[in-house]
Amino acid sequence: MKKILIVLLVCTFLSCKKDEVYTNVELVFEKPSNFPEPHYDLKSNPITEKGFELGKKLYHDGKLSSDGVVSCAFCHQQKFAFTHHGHQFSHGVEDRKGKRNTQPIQNVAFQKQFSWDGAAFHLDLFPIIPITNPDEMDETVTNVIGKLQKDKVYKQLFSEAFEDGKINADNTFKALSQFMLMMVSSNSKYDKYVRKEKGGDFSNEEKKGLALFKEKCASCHTSDLFTNDAFRNNGLPINPYLNDLGRMTVTLLEEDKYKFKVPSLRNIELTAPYMHDGRFGSLVSVLNFYSNGIQETQNLDPILKSTKGIVGIQLKQEEKTAIIVFLKTLTDEEFITDKRFTE
Repeated sequence: MKKILIVLLVCTFLSCKKDEVYTNVELVFEKPSNFPEPHYDLKSNPITEKGFELGKKLYHDGKLSSDGVVSCAFCHQQKFAFTHHGHQFSHGVEDRKGKRNTQPIQNVAFQKQFSWDGAAFHLDLFPIIPITNPDEMDETVTNVIGKLQKDKVYKQLFSEAFEDGKINADNTFKALSQFMLMMVSSNSKYDKYVRKEKGGDFSNEEKKGLALFKEKCASCHTSDLFTNDAFRNNGLPINPYLNDLGRMTVTLLEEDKYKFKVPSLRNIELTAPYMHDGRFGSLVSVLNFYSNGIQETQNLDPILKSTKGIVGIQLKQEEKTAIIVFLKTLTDEEFITDKRFTE
């Protein structure tokens, strides 16, 4: 299924040199038939060919960091579903390490809040977090804009992408959003299975895993996005060295202590290590934790406690195996090899 249909709606004519006219083609964002409606207001920031290309250049450019090396793509690598596979924590300038695992960038048009603690409530604001984080890009928005304004290539690109042609924070973050909005992962074997498309034939073990997943996991990993976009405490033993309060860092509410955003399970096979602090290196370890490793910490989600007082999700070994077989059907090879997103 093609994810972009290019339509010539209204050509936007931008100021340029005499006898030169730039046309900016609008790109249509196509919602996968098995997905809910996007949360992002696409009318407020229409995705255009020039805007997408500008966002792509910004995404791969080290100018967004203080050392001129660390770009968005440094930690969000395409072949790993735009995560930093194999690294427990995000890495930044001077090889500084953060305290949280790098999240994937996929299907962001359908999300309401971003970051493990929901610090960004809009996609256009999300890049500010890594740019200004001292352990990641360690830069200021003012400095980033200043560097872009001095660059002749960016002057041309901004003039082509936006009617006012201004190199400012608003246009910079809108361009980055346009690029990220098109990162739609929706062509896994699972998607083809539910849409009854070619290549979507499930084995008996995959069907068994799907049925178990719906029974054991789907209360949090809902819809075909495989996340309910909520913040929950899943009973991870507290790491005293990190002392990460999760959602409470943003809301300052005691009731949000140790709650983190429910991650999507799409492309989960590619995004190890797992959890907000990257403590688990395999899906086997994750399911073992849910089966017998959950601790009744403050604000533990009620769905992880049974009426009999049992904490955790009861899973037999063969059930864990079947669930993992199913989870691997969420790997989207088309997405991780899509040349539109490659530098």
